[in-house]
Amino acid sequence: MEGGGPAVRRRSRSACARERSRDRSRSRGACFPPARKRPSSGAGEEPQPAPASPEYNNDSEEDMFGDYDSFSGNDSLLAQFDNMEQECIQSIDLTSCTKNMEEKATVEPAFGYLQLQNARSKELIFSAAGNIIGFKTEEESHLRTTSEQDNRTLEPGDCFLDDLPSSQLLYFEEMNNTSVDSRKSSGTKESANDMNSCLDKMLNQSSCHHNAEHTKINNELSPSTTSKMSKRKSLKDHLKNTMTGNAKAQTPQVSRTKQLKEAVLSEEICVAKKTIETSSVDIGPFYGLPSKVRDLLIQFRGIEKLYEWQHTCLTLESLQQRKNLIYSLPTSGGKTLVAEILILQELLCRQKDVLMVLPYVAIVQEKVWALSSFGIELGFLVEEYAGSKGRFPPIKRRMKKSLYIATIEKGHSLVNSLIETGRVGDLGLVVVDELHMLGEGSRGATLEMILAKILYTSKTTQIIGMSATLNNVGDLQQFLQAEYYANNFRPVELKEYVKIQDSIYEVDDKAENGLTFSRLLNFKYSSNLQKMDPDHLIALVTEVIPNYSCLVFCSTKKNCENVAEMICKYLNKNHREKEKQDLIKDLKNIGKGSLCPVLKRTIAFGIAYHHSGLTSDERKRIEEAYSAGVLCLLTCTSTLAAGVNLPARRVILRAPYVATEFLKKNQYKQMIGRAGRAGIDSAGESILIVQEKDKHLIQNLVNSPLENCYSNLFLEFTKGIQSLLLSLVGLKIARNPEEIYHFMCGTLFGVQQQFLSKEKSLSDITREALGCLIEKGLLKRKMTCEKEEKSQSNLEITQLGQATYKGSIDLAYCDALYRDLKKGLEGLVLESCLHLLYLTTPYDMTDHCRPDWMIYFRQFSQLNSVEQKVAAIVGVPESFITKKASGQAIKKDVDNGVVNRLYLSFVLYALLKETNIWNVSEKFNMSRGYVQNLLNSAASFSSCVLHFSEELEEFWVYKALLTELTKRLTYCVKAELIPLMEVAGVLESRAKQLYDSGYKTLAHLANADPETLVKMIEHLSRRQARQIVSSAKMLLREKAEALQEEVEELLKVPTDTSEGLLTTLP
Repeated sequence: MEGGGPAVRRRSRSACARERSRDRSRSRGACFPPARKRPSSGAGEEPQPAPASPEYNNDSEEDMFGDYDSFSGNDSLLAQFDNMEQECIQSIDLTSCTKNMEEKATVEPAFGYLQLQNARSKELIFSAAGNIIGFKTEEESHLRTTSEQDNRTLEPGDCFLDDLPSSQLLYFEEMNNTSVDSRKSSGTKESANDMNSCLDKMLNQSSCHHNAEHTKINNELSPSTTSKMSKRKSLKDHLKNTMTGNAKAQTPQVSRTKQLKEAVLSEEICVAKKTIETSSVDIGPFYGLPSKVRDLLIQFRGIEKLYEWQHTCLTLESLQQRKNLIYSLPTSGGKTLVAEILILQELLCRQKDVLMVLPYVAIVQEKVWALSSFGIELGFLVEEYAGSKGRFPPIKRRMKKSLYIATIEKGHSLVNSLIETGRVGDLGLVVVDELHMLGEGSRGATLEMILAKILYTSKTTQIIGMSATLNNVGDLQQFLQAEYYANNFRPVELKEYVKIQDSIYEVDDKAENGLTFSRLLNFKYSSNLQKMDPDHLIALVTEVIPNYSCLVFCSTKKNCENVAEMICKYLNKNHREKEKQDLIKDLKNIGKGSLCPVLKRTIAFGIAYHHSGLTSDERKRIEEAYSAGVLCLLTCTSTLAAGVNLPARRVILRAPYVATEFLKKNQYKQMIGRAGRAGIDSAGESILIVQEKDKHLIQNLVNSPLENCYSNLFLEFTKGIQSLLLSLVGLKIARNPEEIYHFMCGTLFGVQQQFLSKEKSLSDITREALGCLIEKGLLKRKMTCEKEEKSQSNLEITQLGQATYKGSIDLAYCDALYRDLKKGLEGLVLESCLHLLYLTTPYDMTDHCRPDWMIYFRQFSQLNSVEQKVAAIVGVPESFITKKASGQAIKKDVDNGVVNRLYLSFVLYALLKETNIWNVSEKFNMSRGYVQNLLNSAASFSSCVLHFSEELEEFWVYKALLTELTKRLTYCVKAELIPLMEVAGVLESRAKQLYDSGYKTLAHLANADPETLVKMIEHLSRRQARQIVSSAKMLLREKAEALQEEVEELLKVPTDTSEGLLTTLP
């Protein structure tokens, strides 16, 4: 599997299974599956008594029992039973000869000795049977009826009778019936040492043979019993006769293959646990994991062999010693697979939970899809923490471990909840993808908080960070206390080019200016075409499409649409026509009859645009069409470079700008990394189009190193350091300024403080931030004595502070949110949800809102009188809107933030009433992508406001109201589609298809056949069908596990109750 590494040592499965079977039978009682009936020509013949030899000559018996685990497969065992029975009969005859000496014997001591010998005889017989059964001597627990056996299912831990083959059960039942009939027919009173079953009689009689001087006590045995013993068949014959006859009857079938597979998986996991604990170099079949993982990688991913660097990385000594690790490789090098193998090691071998932090919601959902199949097969849970999804704190699982896949924001809330409940130690591993995001604004500050808290509160949690664009690794190593591994491996060669006018230059590190002339662009342009396409995009594109794929990165969303239209004017419609028409039809269904006119024109030529102006359903369908080859070219913005995996043979950068800012080296590397992905293309190339005036900037771009990653805790003051310090006190991680300063020294900001803030020391910055929190009423000092200095006093979090950090509210808006909620209590309008929508509209989206006053007035006029009252309550009078719409001067000042927020709440209100993003976007003259982003942000903020309200008793009324509103905002669809949309990756259009096809509930979907789904759902691939079913199964299993955990928690005996108060349950 691993390239360049040592071959994984594996024995054949059958040989391993046989050896394990023998080991288990030696160590504990083996539970054999029922002997299965096989067709044979002699199956209907009556079995004949076996000869003395252990060998069988009956073909039918050999066919039925020869290859299976049962008594007939162990000739030496039957022979021992036969010999033992003959010895017992001889002992009975010997007893009859010495009957005249019985009055000389002392009965009571002999009776006690007989019991001892009886126990020894039992031990001898069951030892010969290989510890197969642990037999009960009491008649009421000796046998189970045949009907009970038929209704039983084989489960681990059942009584031994439940695990015996049915042929053996029927034999013991027959023996019991014989014993009962014998006792009924006999008129002799049984003595105290008579046994309750025929088998126990035999055991008592056999004990006489071992001590000849005590055989006189056996004169108490009934003569009639002795007579019956001599007449009946041997024990061996009974076994053979009953087993042969009963084999013809139907018995519960248990797959021996399935048992062996489960045994192999269980044993390999146990071996892996032990070997990983000892930090051995040779850690098991597949890097410490069951060989089944290797099979699943082949089945689900088509990965048959690891790259050499992956093997080297997985066998690093630092990983074996559980040190933190940062590793860096170019895009498409296979970084994620290494992380996934480490995740599986933690879940299966060390039995710890794992947190995986990803940058975007779409990537979280894609990863939940990808790993749910592994969770179903290997027995762990995959839980999604993105948007409004996620449970805080997560349910504590007793049996299974969980893989939490989270966005940065949700990951922070998850870690906070684990620290608060004292369960952060349950996290064995934290994996961070795109580690360079530590340097990106408020999200970078939040990611730094996550890692700093884990480093400080849990010394057993391992941290793995990966990225393709890291430079100042030394700072990150010091922050994470980590080892570093880097490699320049790329499975597909990538050639970088720069186009200046008609000349194309290759990027060459050895050249003086970093560029080497490659070729002239040879393409005949007419005068009209030259005016339309001065950058020769059409020439560059037509060199690869339609046979290969191409991505064109543009600086703005509008430029994406213009370039797509321009290119399609000079192409022919000769590429998969029917599939393109199906794509147009699907997009029209997604838009409920509406379709973007640009897409309608370009898709016919195999071209589409991809940016945030599209809805998530539209983007997903376009991505699927591109991956399937229906579309051969996408014009896109830079956001696609960090999003889902959409590779291309050629990547073209339309200009070295993102919006109006010049391209950064990290962004450039992310974009060109999409060219030539492994397993899809044999080669990859990127072309950067540059104007002559920017030539000197490009030389700096291609020759400069990657940008450094700097902490944003200080720059993002309210979302950064203030938010961090508030949560430290709230979680009781630090209680006074000294402890807080000690924590801050371990952050990335603490490592880089001298560079980032030369004017102030870390101590000064910390004191300043604490002063701001106390001034805002989020923290307060707790003086333990009057003479104590302020710097030594402990800090306490206030109720408002607790609500703020629990709700993940930006500290810049916590006061405003509290005032709005407080004001809402005075006159909350509940005849519609408009007032609640206003309270849950995100504050940070109002800054970029520019209301159209005519639309504002029109929407206000359509409200009823009660709904118009909401506007007056929040502070936007009707006169203000009327004057703005008519262009009149406004004398009275009105808060623009409130005005814009109310306008956005009108958009959300229209969405909940219509659930049609197309109609709402046209009504408010907004892009449908912006409308959907507003909806998603409102759902997330509504969840935050709900958690905020839960911490303040005065806002108890909002708890029930916001719970339902959050759910409506999250899905914004008809109620019947919500259960299907809970499945990761199932959006509204797909949910409608599934519902219309009869898959109306989560259970329907979890039990669906992927092949049937492919036939019933249009444009659904087998891979997508399997992922949908796996995700549904995982979600259903997660819900079932949660309910089971709740039941066990309710039934758990309280630990703080005195012993006298507890009673034993019947």
